[in-house]
Amino acid sequence: MSFNVQNRTRNSFMLTGQFADEGYDWWWHSFTGVSDRTGREKQFFIEYFTCNPELGGDKPIFGQLPENRELHRFPSYVMVKAGCWGEGKCQLHRFFAWDDVELHKGAPYSIKAFDCTASDERLTGSVSVTPAESKAHPEYMSDSGEMEWDVRLSKITAFNVGYGASAPLRAVKAFDMYWHADGMKTLYDGYVIINGERYTVTPERSFGYADKNWGCDFTSPWVWLSSNCMRSMITGKPLYDSVFDIGGGCPVVFGIPLERKLLGAFWYEGTPYEFNFSKPWTGTRTKFRAKETDDEVYWYVRQENLTAVMTTKVKCRKEDMLLVNYEAPDGSKRHNRLWNGGNGIGEITLCSKTSHGLMLTDKIQAKRIGCEYGEYC
Repeated sequence: MSFNVQNRTRNSFMLTGQFADEGYDWWWHSFTGVSDRTGREKQFFIEYFTCNPELGGDKPIFGQLPENRELHRFPSYVMVKAGCWGEGKCQLHRFFAWDDVELHKGAPYSIKAFDCTASDERLTGSVSVTPAESKAHPEYMSDSGEMEWDVRLSKITAFNVGYGASAPLRAVKAFDMYWHADGMKTLYDGYVIINGERYTVTPERSFGYADKNWGCDFTSPWVWLSSNCMRSMITGKPLYDSVFDIGGGCPVVFGIPLERKLLGAFWYEGTPYEFNFSKPWTGTRTKFRAKETDDEVYWYVRQENLTAVMTTKVKCRKEDMLLVNYEAPDGSKRHNRLWNGGNGIGEITLCSKTSHGLMLTDKIQAKRIGCEYGEYC
């Protein structure tokens, strides 16, 4: 396991071959900032989403426009998605034509469209959508608001998910959806201004996360849980060198759906734990379920391998979450109830397997949990 080794190759641009005209690739970032005015914390996200570069030109192509759907024209653009969770939550979208994009496809990656830039070291950009634009252009799939940012990042802990994202399986486009968490613990430093309020982002309080997904379609169900803001419920001490990350749903390999599966990792104070179905010799087994109530979304995940058992229980208030919007590379929008949040709270129970049974390693309280759940509807 290489939890502290970044893999710049897996973090590079992936839309080649058949994915060039029916594929997406995105780099996701989420972190906490502190209001300069009130001192209150807020969780932010910034994503650089690319779609169907080979179909692009001098204008973005929106797959949700009725005329494009009638003509079966696939979407093609770079979309910058930015926003926040909690009070004043919003998701804001800005679109760029491929002719206006500068892209370094190798490792390390970089992408630039006017003032919006992203690399392994820095993110800059802005997005502004008026209420009139949001109402008049449902194809933008965007709320209204304004956000500007300039943050530097330092990736501390990675989760290289294994053979599913290895070079041979990337080359043959085996999976419909790939995942690589190059910075499941990332330190951010800079500022965000959202709707006129400035937030300062510092490494020690950013509790940041960075990953990427790519492929030709999304997964259903869609599950993601991650946090590096944790405290031992046994000792009461913060766990500064810990982070967990769980993701997946229903992998599709060469067009064949597998049973519901998740990938999981826990870097616990210097000790790595991995629950990875793509490594069958580890004896990984996973059970999970998610549900909605009127007010909250709940997740339960039980993962085990030959040496450990990890049980994760998370909840997040719907009033803090977004129904996040994406269209697939074929222009369809099948995820219309994809809950996405950054204010989840939960408990993790970590046990080691011994000859005498399970031995409790720690019981952990987690906050600021990035969380996602949705199924096609």
